[in-house]
Amino acid sequence: MDRDLLRQSVSCHGPNLFSLLKCEQSENPDFKYVAADLAKSVNQRARKDKSPVVEQFIARKADLLFAPSWKFTAPEEDDWQEATQELYAVIPPLEQFMDVPYEERRDIFYRDVERGDMVIGRITSIRDFGFFVSLICTAGGLERDIEDLEITGLCPIRDVPSSGNHDDPLSYFLIGDLIRAGVKDIDRYHEKLTISLYSSSLAPNFNKIKLGVISKEELPLHYIRGEKVASDSSETYERLLESSLGFSNPSNVDYLLGNLGIIDTKSPSLMRGLQSKHFKEDDFASAIRKKQSASWALKCVKAGVDHFKSGRHVEAMNEYNKALEIDTNNVEALVARGALYATKGSLVKAISDFELALDTCPTHRNAKKYLCQTLVERGGQLEEEEKLVTAEGLYKKAIALDNTFQEAEDALRKLQALIQVSWCLPRLMASEACIILFRIL
Repeated sequence: MDRDLLRQSVSCHGPNLFSLLKCEQSENPDFKYVAADLAKSVNQRARKDKSPVVEQFIARKADLLFAPSWKFTAPEEDDWQEATQELYAVIPPLEQFMDVPYEERRDIFYRDVERGDMVIGRITSIRDFGFFVSLICTAGGLERDIEDLEITGLCPIRDVPSSGNHDDPLSYFLIGDLIRAGVKDIDRYHEKLTISLYSSSLAPNFNKIKLGVISKEELPLHYIRGEKVASDSSETYERLLESSLGFSNPSNVDYLLGNLGIIDTKSPSLMRGLQSKHFKEDDFASAIRKKQSASWALKCVKAGVDHFKSGRHVEAMNEYNKALEIDTNNVEALVARGALYATKGSLVKAISDFELALDTCPTHRNAKKYLCQTLVERGGQLEEEEKLVTAEGLYKKAIALDNTFQEAEDALRKLQALIQVSWCLPRLMASEACIILFRIL
């Protein structure tokens, strides 16, 4: 809801809205900047259909609409250049796909255009006092294709930079040149624009952009695609949107939210309940979505346990995998799947699941208990394969997890005795062989 929309509402409804808003000035200092414009615009615009709903909404939400929290910081200097890389879907304005009357489109343009906006046009006439430009589109910020609206802007000679003390600055321009300029002044009532080729005429976030003659390759992407729509009546908004490279960028929403200054946990809203300074972050969408995923995953785990108890191991495994697709760190799903792996003899996979569960929740009793049992069982397998050192490591890991786990201590003690015997036996045999040989000799 910008100031021009506010002006339009006042011009449509007369002093009634202004009297409603006047009471807000004492509470909100931002109103002093628009009060004069509101009063002025009443006499400048024709009265249209009344809409008391709009009046009541603006009056009721005025303190929120003009709250400082809605003022986001300006983009960095290179943001305009980044936008040209199509980090988000760049498509022609929606009105190009709709049957919007010519006069209404002109009115909307003059309502929305602001000082500091960038426009692009073609030089149609060069005079001693400056040159006239027929605007074809806007560039940066407000995006409109306006070539068919016959909107003309005047660039006075004082707003044309000179390259020398005695040169005629207009001699460097030809009729038909494409010009990028900044909007310097607007006469909304008479529908006149004054443009400038000085960077100071642009908004602060665009003042590093070079103004003047440009090539066709420098035209905005939304205008180029708009020409395609104009030449092909069968082109639809949805098809053009889906074919846009930026539409497939998985980070396009985050990028646009960042440009608007919207933070996930501090989302702007006109709902008073969401304006609370102490609104809990756990109640925002990301946290709620996480809770919902955990709840859904637990339902899958429960279904898997029922299948497991009935001996349907394949169905149980499918439910556990589904739960982990929904919530990758769901502890109950990891423990349940680990137990199923252990039952089927896949001890290495079972140990992996139990360890992941303990990484997420170190105090989970069943995860620790099952892991200790599986480590001991896997250690027994390694003993049979005569991998005694590896088995010893697994027993020690089980004891480190639970120093009261007697089964692991017993297994470790027997294994260490076996290792000691296997280490000493070759030496004893060698010693006895020497004694026998000495006696023979």
